Amino acid sequence: MPSFIPNIKIFVLDTNVLLHDFRALHSFENRNVVIPITVLEEIDKFKRGSETINYNAREFIRELDNLVTKDQSIFESGIDFGNGSRVFVDTENTENEKIKKIFNEDIPDHRILAVAYNLQEKKHRVVLISKDINVRMKAKSLGIETRDYYTDKVETIDSLHTGINISTSESNKEIITKLEKDKTVPFKEDSKPYPNTYFVYKKSEDDSEGAIAKYDSESNSLHYVLKSSMSAYGIMPRNDEQAVALDMLLNKDIPLVTIMGKAGTGKTLLALAASLELRRDYRQILLARPVVALSNKDLGYLPGDVKSKLDPYMQPLFDNLSVIKTLYPEGSSESKTIENMLEKEKLLISPLAYIRGRTLSKVYFIVDEAQNLTPHEVKTIITRAGENAKVVFTGDINQIDTPYLDERSNGLTYLIDKMKNERLSATVTLEKGERSELAELAANIL
Repeated sequence: MPSFIPNIKIFVLDTNVLLHDFRALHSFENRNVVIPITVLEEIDKFKRGSETINYNAREFIRELDNLVTKDQSIFESGIDFGNGSRVFVDTENTENEKIKKIFNEDIPDHRILAVAYNLQEKKHRVVLISKDINVRMKAKSLGIETRDYYTDKVETIDSLHTGINISTSESNKEIITKLEKDKTVPFKEDSKPYPNTYFVYKKSEDDSEGAIAKYDSESNSLHYVLKSSMSAYGIMPRNDEQAVALDMLLNKDIPLVTIMGKAGTGKTLLALAASLELRRDYRQILLARPVVALSNKDLGYLPGDVKSKLDPYMQPLFDNLSVIKTLYPEGSSESKTIENMLEKEKLLISPLAYIRGRTLSKVYFIVDEAQNLTPHEVKTIITRAGENAKVVFTGDINQIDTPYLDERSNGLTYLIDKMKNERLSATVTLEKGERSELAELAANIL
């Protein structure tokens, strides 16, 4: 018989919460937390594999095993979790006649709903925690209070740090002149910006001769960024935003860079070009992206061996590499350098799951499509960074391909928000597309 803490709500956890964050139990302080036995059955199906979701499944199983080893009453009266909460595994309340009538199918989602509904029928205050919008809608139809798993969500996307401040005014002429002459000028405004914020000063909207400066939080000054001579392995910035991105990508004193922007803004191309420009300073260049199967199909349905299955997901990275190679004649030293780096795996393009477990020392590590990562996955990647490593995350929060992430809960947004006040980090949001006029039109209005 469960021994709930009186006068506080019971939180029933859906499977996707624990697959999203295997340490989710630690996020519920002073709560009654119920894990339906159906959730354990579901998690068991995910424990094999090399993807992050499989890793999270295994880690949660280990964590639960440690709890059960200490106290098997988790299946009966529940156990104190140590953060003021009691945790239960519900092995009984998996059926309900009303739910059977409303939802004909006997599926895990409905059995989890039955647990929450049965507890509520016993006059308990129940909240179902799920990252599945459809499950939350079904819960609401039954009168069950429901919430998303908010622990790692940013409060609002509108106030997300963009990393760049563009000022257009005739009065900017004075600071533009000072920056071009002195290269470093004191920052005189009362409100101090976040470290490594970039300022673009223009006299008018059509001014192509404005000045770009980077804010140094330690000296409270602005450092002039010379855009005209900036390039990386043949790639030159086409606008001020790209110049800002390239400057932070080439700066070895900024080991963590995030670049957000819609399709065609040059995120991945700039990152790859910068890594090639700095190739002598790093032991290896790694390009990786999470593998998100189309239409929620597993990779197993694709024909061929593992390499054949993964090649379509890695192709966009090879496409960006091809763009750089086409800047040089076939057989040129620059083209041969890229080919040799690929052959010797000094330049390695790989699924993100294959990187896990490595210590990335003196590596330039580019993580593409970072909007498809959870906050925990982003943390795991960054904590692998060793000495003299640089980690770059690129992505577009309008192209999230996983069902349990949104623009506020994905790893890229979370990283930008949490790291905005750190001097080791820099970010920029790219707005202007440079792929083609057609691509820019489609990105803006479709």
